[in-house]
Amino acid sequence: MRFRLRYLQHDVELVDGLFVVGRNDSCQLSVDDPLVSRRHAQLECRDGMVTLVDLGSRNGTLVNGQRIESKVTLHEGDRIGLGSQELTIVVAREPAQSSTTGHVGKLTVPQMRVEDVPPAEESSTSSDADREPSVIRRLDQFKLLSSVAEKSLALGKAAEAERLLASALGDVIEATRGRRPLPPSLVDQAAKYSAKLASATGKGGWADYVIELYAAQNRPCPAPVIDELYTAFRRVTSVDLPRLRAYIEALRGNVDRYGPAERFLLQRLEGLERLGSLR
Repeated sequence: MRFRLRYLQHDVELVDGLFVVGRNDSCQLSVDDPLVSRRHAQLECRDGMVTLVDLGSRNGTLVNGQRIESKVTLHEGDRIGLGSQELTIVVAREPAQSSTTGHVGKLTVPQMRVEDVPPAEESSTSSDADREPSVIRRLDQFKLLSSVAEKSLALGKAAEAERLLASALGDVIEATRGRRPLPPSLVDQAAKYSAKLASATGKGGWADYVIELYAAQNRPCPAPVIDELYTAFRRVTSVDLPRLRAYIEALRGNVDRYGPAERFLLQRLEGLERLGSLR
């Protein structure tokens, strides 16, 4: 039995061997999604069977909506969830028009990238006005994308909003992981729309994105973002509670330096953790 991996409008034939999916260009299927790790998951096709294993990704791998903890055997029609992407296992009964044959076939989602990340030596304490023009353009472009995405969300077109924002949000989180300074206003914009995407799509990875973003900033989420997270936590399929707890614990270590406003935000985050524990 021969299998294919269906993604968007393409079928990729799985020949015997290993097939890696992730954001890295070296992967057999390269996906531009900030919720997908560089090397996220691996399929192995052998002796008429196909198996799947998560490669220690940040947000995990789902099969038919359930997070996998070890290698699983896949069957026709199984749905694989990575970040905000979904792939389907199909049986290759006859040639498909949009088929890519071969173990190393690579498909990349079209990118809508913003300006390059600012240099690492840029001061993280400078105001938006003091930053290099490229950072300001980057902020302006994100605002433009988010305004279009806002309209899509208002019309109930969550998938379209997700497609519009994925690359811009990916740039922000990559800059954060690289410890590169970003304007607080850009961070708050990214968090706001990630939380909105979590509410609209029901995908916990977008809520996890927000927590990762502010954990790196070592500051509490602003009140509007927390409000949206409360809505999202009632709708998402799963969230990374250990990540949220580690974030809250780090904030508690700074509580002596917080004023009344920051202490209240911390209390609301603690309530969010309790809400997540009830799921």
